[in-house]
Amino acid sequence: MTESPFLPLMRQGLDPVAELGRRRAEEPVSEFNLFGMKFWLLTRSDDVRQVLGSAADFSTDFSTLADAAIGVEALAGQQDPGGLGMSDPPKHTRLRKILTPEFTMRRLARLAPRIDAIVADCLDAIEASDQPMDLLPTFALPIPSLVICELLGVPYGDRDDFQRLSNSRFDFMEDAETLDSVAQSLAYLRELVAGQRADPGDGLLGMIVREHGDTISDEELAGLADGLLVGGHETTASMLALGALLLLRSEEHFALVRDDDTAINAMVEEMLRYLTVVQVAFPRFARREVVLSTGQRIAEGEIVIASLSSADRDAALGTGMDDFVPVRTPLSHFAFGHGIHRCIGAELARMELRAAYPALVRRFPTLRLAVPPEEIEFRELSVVYGVQSLPVTW
Repeated sequence: MTESPFLPLMRQGLDPVAELGRRRAEEPVSEFNLFGMKFWLLTRSDDVRQVLGSAADFSTDFSTLADAAIGVEALAGQQDPGGLGMSDPPKHTRLRKILTPEFTMRRLARLAPRIDAIVADCLDAIEASDQPMDLLPTFALPIPSLVICELLGVPYGDRDDFQRLSNSRFDFMEDAETLDSVAQSLAYLRELVAGQRADPGDGLLGMIVREHGDTISDEELAGLADGLLVGGHETTASMLALGALLLLRSEEHFALVRDDDTAINAMVEEMLRYLTVVQVAFPRFARREVVLSTGQRIAEGEIVIASLSSADRDAALGTGMDDFVPVRTPLSHFAFGHGIHRCIGAELARMELRAAYPALVRRFPTLRLAVPPEEIEFRELSVVYGVQSLPVTW
């Protein structure tokens, strides 16, 4: 039995705790309990790939979780989040088919100039501010928030409020204020969808309304928008902050991004693998008895949690997986998940990271941490790992 029910969410600095590595080597599938519910924890890449890649064998449907959680006070009354993450085919297939054309490289290319402009505006604001400066609220948080505004077609007059609501969700359900901001942002997204239904704009929501009309409901469209907000904001913000921390801890890595235009693509892929900010995948429920690659039998109805952060450190992926190697040949990693639920906005996230890091280090070539590295505070027991703050000076 796992010593702590929160083992998949525990880290030591940027690294998963050693116990996850031990389990990956000695006990790759282990049982643990959380909120009075039994789970199987997967730590090896082969098992994670098998489970996430088989929608026929494993379900992510929210109603299945709700049924399994009956009597669990901590999960009582949770609303179906909508969107793609906790839905199965055929609903998932229909909704993803609607979204996929909006995330092709051709359509995303129209956002590239705006991403560059958003990054430049954030750096202008940093340069004009007093030091030391916290990169979390000035760099990591606003960039993905404003990019999502561009993507969805949020009116310019609403963007300050939208940023406030999306930023306040970054603390992942830690208090009543965060819960209130979730309700407010959902209400806003429903209003945004209604406005786009009446007068479709050029953003993603307007395009979907024009192309699909009444075949997608307002509630489904608001659920998709919320999924893009949560999935595309919190995760990218955490990556921007943690990636910046990696660069600030190494003069060599910092200089590589600053001086070599060809280095950023491999660097970003290695950051994604090494950091794996989304630590676990959505719970999977076995539709039937399944035997995993490691020989473990999962009975029908049992719940499986895949540790993405552990799978991305698995030696089966290559050598030195516990090391950050910025020039490593890009590997097939789990930072964006795997299978039908793999993050649909993966390429957009890459565009933001590839634009932001070089711009940051070139604008501030003497950028450095304003506190010793050991004083950086990290978020504890969070599905999306990150820092509490990132004070810098230059």
